[in-house]
Amino acid sequence: MGAFLSRSRRRQYTTGTHNMLYSPDSPVYFEISHKGKRVVQNGGVLNGLEPSAQNLSVRALVETQCPSLMKDYKPTWWLPGGHVQTAFCVAGNFTRVDEILYERTLLSLPDGGTLGLDFTPRKQDNELPPETPIVVVLHGLSGGSHESYVRSILSQVCAAPSAGGLGYRAVVVNFRGCAGVPLTSPQFYSAGHTEDIRIALSYLQKAYPRARLTGIGFSLGANVLVRYLGEEGEASRLDAACALGCPWNLVDNSSNLEGSFFYRNVYSRAMGGNLLKLLSRHLKTLATLPPSPLTPHIPRVLGLRNPTLKEVDAHLTIIAGGHSPPFPFPSPDEYYEWARSDTHVERVRVPLLAINAADDPIVRTLPVEAVVQSKCVVLAVTPKGGHLGWFEGGVPWRTKKPPPRWIKKPVVEWLGATCEVLVSRREVGDEWVLDEESGFVVERDRRHIGFKVHSLDGTVVGTGDEAQGLQGL
Repeated sequence: MGAFLSRSRRRQYTTGTHNMLYSPDSPVYFEISHKGKRVVQNGGVLNGLEPSAQNLSVRALVETQCPSLMKDYKPTWWLPGGHVQTAFCVAGNFTRVDEILYERTLLSLPDGGTLGLDFTPRKQDNELPPETPIVVVLHGLSGGSHESYVRSILSQVCAAPSAGGLGYRAVVVNFRGCAGVPLTSPQFYSAGHTEDIRIALSYLQKAYPRARLTGIGFSLGANVLVRYLGEEGEASRLDAACALGCPWNLVDNSSNLEGSFFYRNVYSRAMGGNLLKLLSRHLKTLATLPPSPLTPHIPRVLGLRNPTLKEVDAHLTIIAGGHSPPFPFPSPDEYYEWARSDTHVERVRVPLLAINAADDPIVRTLPVEAVVQSKCVVLAVTPKGGHLGWFEGGVPWRTKKPPPRWIKKPVVEWLGATCEVLVSRREVGDEWVLDEESGFVVERDRRHIGFKVHSLDGTVVGTGDEAQGLQGL
């Protein structure tokens, strides 16, 4: 059967020794291009297709263009399981690898909030043509452009083709208050709120109308990404996407995290502590803002000692995690039910590759049935890898560096294939107008989607925010 077992009809994901691939029973087919073949680092040819081929299903696209997924992933021998892979994401020193400099743009939003868009490469380092594909990145819980899992992939995505990269532009959308982005309104972010990514994509499409946009999300950011794709359907501004470590069913994951002494005191408290630190960074700013539904909850959440994720969500996320309605929610459980992304899988209408590890201690339920019923989604499940780990090889006491991440191989192959092989079905026209009264650039048909360039905030060092909380989650 080979190293890669493929069973589109199997309903339960693997816990065996091989990667598994789940795909639609009745897929749609995407038009492909035979122009401009590109050879990637591992020797695979992105356009290595039969000359007569005109259309591909998303599964065929993965099978022909992502050779790394067709081979077994072998974890680092001293990081054999999901717990230690995840722990190394948090405890490892990644400051000496994948160093990236970003150029930050701050966007003011119509509700008073601020987004931070970190671009790489910087214009002063490499002025790319305006039609260069753009990879739009959504980070995990309380993360940002500094995260090692982000830099690992972007270091190759943005490297020149002569250096084995794709030569693309990338932009990390730092959520409100994350990675040094100022908090200018009482609204934060959440696993279900998608309006901010709509605004970021609207800005990018207007700034680079000839560039293809493709997305990649990590953990919480993957959940936001999948929900956006399902909500937008064929209107998505992203031509394709990749979701890594997506939590999918937040109800089941919360039950797992809160349901045992070990998970509650290791993982849930670690994530709750990260959110609490994030809130604490912005206390002075919050004190200057007008009273809001969040105001009475601030002293309550600050009074928590070593809180779990659910405890912080009860006083922060369900109150200020998005616009009203649907926020605020009566309870965390009702928020988790609303924010789950597995219910959006069947409505995705662009190619989406999702990759999860079967031993991920944070993500316990995968949407195999929904993927089989979908049209455009492929789910790859590796037996090992933990939560956003996927480390392979490497002997740090010899190299003084952490082991590399295997995951960047299939991800870079996928991003290159979807930008080089697929024919874009999206047309960009004169979609924006200037609202003279507010000064915001807004979409002509969706005037609540708007932005104003607040400032170009200079250079951001990719490793500069790692000490502010537990990384890797």
